[in-house]
Amino acid sequence: MDVRQRGKWGEAAALDFLLKKNYTAVTAGYRSRFGEIDLIVKNSQFLVFVEVKLRKNANFAHAREFVGKTKQNKLRMTAEMWLSENETELQPRFDVIEIYAPSEQTPPEIIHIENAF
Repeated sequence: MDVRQRGKWGEAAALDFLLKKNYTAVTAGYRSRFGEIDLIVKNSQFLVFVEVKLRKNANFAHAREFVGKTKQNKLRMTAEMWLSENETELQPRFDVIEIYAPSEQTPPEIIHIENAF
């Protein structure tokens, strides 16, 4: 599996995880001139902009550590663009989903960090 396929697999795994937690899918791969939001989902209270980070393990660093200030700013600007195009009464929130998948034979470990920044 190449990097792009692995990324798509991770986003699909994250979406499946969120659907099982009673979130509803809004869109995936929303792009603006500022960047991309991997997933947008909602529940009864929140419209959630989700950044998915997939790694084989956390030996070097936790996946969430790769969502630094620059990435956060790009995600905020992209979310503002989405919100300017779509009406919602829900409170926006930014979450990070870390996925650790050492191999295709090992079930992934998925960690959902709500209100990550």
